[in-house]
Amino acid sequence: MIRLKNEKQISGIRTSCKLLSAMYKELLPLVKAGVETLEIDRWVRNWIKKAGGKPVFLGYGSKKNPFPAAICISINEEVIHGIPSKRKIADGDLVSLDCGIDLGGYISDQALTVEVGKVSASAHALNVATRECLYKGIAAAKAGDRLLQIARAVQGHAVEHGYGVVREFCGHGVGLALHEDPQVPNYPHGPNPRMSGGMVIAIEPMINQGIGNVEILDDGWTVVTTDRKKSSHWEHTIAIFSDHTEILTKESLSAQGCSKEM
Repeated sequence: MIRLKNEKQISGIRTSCKLLSAMYKELLPLVKAGVETLEIDRWVRNWIKKAGGKPVFLGYGSKKNPFPAAICISINEEVIHGIPSKRKIADGDLVSLDCGIDLGGYISDQALTVEVGKVSASAHALNVATRECLYKGIAAAKAGDRLLQIARAVQGHAVEHGYGVVREFCGHGVGLALHEDPQVPNYPHGPNPRMSGGMVIAIEPMINQGIGNVEILDDGWTVVTTDRKKSSHWEHTIAIFSDHTEILTKESLSAQGCSKEM
């Protein structure tokens, strides 16, 4: 069931989203060659705690295999759900960051992909196109229209550039829980409800250099491309109103990552 949010709830979610985006702004300069991804996770945990929030991802999932970190850090062929470790970021890496904050019961969710140092032209093109897919999807999110218009916009732009769209994972409703109805796929598939005022959703294209196929590693979390080509992941939390759509998480990647014209 899709939970429509009232004005008070959207205000609370908006505050959580602003906090998350502020965290990213401070975090991005730390995402550089030579840094262990575990160090980034420690920094994120401390920052969220000091800000009065809780990391949504930490402990998420089953009791047998809860996610062990506050942020997902996925590098190159890792699509999503990368677990921070002693692995060091290298020059030329594409590093996808995905994090959420619980601020007084209001949940935010945002992801972006950082280009570390000098990346290849093909990796940069993929990252630019994936971010464009995100904004194409957001532009298609309008009250009164059907949900799968978002999927058509995302897939259409990715395919136009020759990239593969990940199908096994998708965006989702968010705000009062991390994952709510409806599912927001990146290709036309499944239920197609009409969007309406009060919907809060996370749109998150996951786009691959090669085919869209993925697999989960033995840790039960890390999703990688089956052909081991690079992937990019971008996400915003948005609120749909009767007369407009608002991006609740704000752009954090300005000084590094994608090109300045973005």
